[in-house]
Amino acid sequence: MAKSFEMKFYSNRSPKKGYTWETPPEPIPENQIEETLEADFIVVGGGISGLAAAARCSSKGLSGILIDKNRKMVALAGQIAAINTKIMAEKGVHIDPKRFAADWLKVSGSRVEEELLWIFINRSAEGFEWMMSLTEGGVDSNIFVSYKGPMFGEYLGTHHIFNKPGSKYTNFGGGMLACEILEKEFLKNGGQLYRGTAAEQLEKDADGRVIAAIAKGADGKYRRYKGKKAVILATGDASDDREMLAAFCPIGLRPALQIPRRGNKGDGQKMAYWAGAVLDNPEWAPTLHALGYSGHQFFFLHVNQLGNRFMNEDTWMQAKSVRCLMQPGGDFAFTVFDSKYLDEIAERWELLGGQGMAPMSMMGDEFDRAGLEDDINRFVTGNERRYGDIEDEENTDAEKAPVKEKLINGFKADTIEELAQQLDVPAENLVKTVARYNELVAAGDDTDFGKRAIMLTPLVKPPFYALRWGPALLDVFGGALINKQLNVVGADSHPIPGLYAVGNAAGGMYAVDYPLLLNGNSYGRALAYAMQLGDVLSD
Repeated sequence: MAKSFEMKFYSNRSPKKGYTWETPPEPIPENQIEETLEADFIVVGGGISGLAAAARCSSKGLSGILIDKNRKMVALAGQIAAINTKIMAEKGVHIDPKRFAADWLKVSGSRVEEELLWIFINRSAEGFEWMMSLTEGGVDSNIFVSYKGPMFGEYLGTHHIFNKPGSKYTNFGGGMLACEILEKEFLKNGGQLYRGTAAEQLEKDADGRVIAAIAKGADGKYRRYKGKKAVILATGDASDDREMLAAFCPIGLRPALQIPRRGNKGDGQKMAYWAGAVLDNPEWAPTLHALGYSGHQFFFLHVNQLGNRFMNEDTWMQAKSVRCLMQPGGDFAFTVFDSKYLDEIAERWELLGGQGMAPMSMMGDEFDRAGLEDDINRFVTGNERRYGDIEDEENTDAEKAPVKEKLINGFKADTIEELAQQLDVPAENLVKTVARYNELVAAGDDTDFGKRAIMLTPLVKPPFYALRWGPALLDVFGGALINKQLNVVGADSHPIPGLYAVGNAAGGMYAVDYPLLLNGNSYGRALAYAMQLGDVLSD
């Protein structure tokens, strides 16, 4: 008999704070379960990870049922990372897998199950090419431009997919198009899809095997969804559950803005935990993008709410968000520039790339001068922003209702003193900061924060502008630990029979920060894991 070793993780110790999610619910009485539906596999969660797993497993001849608590398809991202695809080869782009793995481990503080990372490295291109093959030429792709500076090494390997005219798909591009492709494949293979169906519990047999998920349908009735081979958790992350953030990702509670994941409350993580799974050690990796307020940061001078410079602005978006959180106030900072900004961006366009450095709507395309100028003017005159939570028709709780108002997130003035007054920052500080920055620009050497000389531009030509920007929480990456078969692992180090996890419900691959060294890697992981799971369950 194989040895067992206790896996000493936070989530399996005696609770210190008594979080409500730590207590399993009482079993749903049998007399409340309307019926039992059975298939080779059950997928719980209908985002890209669940749909990819369902599509791939059904393409291998397995019968499947997918249940999802949302009433319609949901996808909130648009980038798909893959390593060494055909289109990358066509463009002369190649990623060294060993170097990429080393960089991933560095960003993650080595808190990564390397065999899971290598599934992504080795199978993401395979998964991407398989998905594209399903479209029969109706969908095309291109490569997203990465950040080219020295502060953070981003790789070229982020794919955008888009619909060709006359194709059979209704979504133009991004995550919604990917989900539509995968959903059509699953249904074509005879899969059964039930939306508006929220799983609440997992069910084990007498031998400890997970055999079913109990879920409440849109009609309010409970049903048992029984998987002969597997129950697969694909329920997304836990960013919409403040208790789980407190336990596993406290920094996720700090941003004033959150882009909610349609009720992503860690349902899969909780059900796995109640079934005996081990969860990732805290602190789970957050995605903190500086998308609040204006959504633009650029490479110009950044100042905090005291009017002081606080960082090298020539860096990636996650760094800007974290550095902003560390400042007085912490919710937002400002980018300050002058009326030359369009020329200065245009002159450096070939050096830009990556989220936060170039306008997100233009990355990878030619510089849209008029479009960016219009953007800035809209922020100055007031644009309608949803402050707090973005509107979510799946989430109707009163406390989640969006607040819409005209917000001024852009500012314009003829003098730095007037600009400071508009920003409500000490004028003396901002004047000194700008003067010091201009000295560094003139010297061509940023001895204060080390910015590249090519990214130094003076603030001398009025009118002067400022944009308010701040961090917003998108996701937290942590879940049930799995082995290389994607089988969920219990506290005794052995897999829990019948229970699998994919996507953000699965742990082991992220820590510290979401690694923007390859944008869209969570979607790429969804496709890579789908390939792996299809092989495991059809073997």
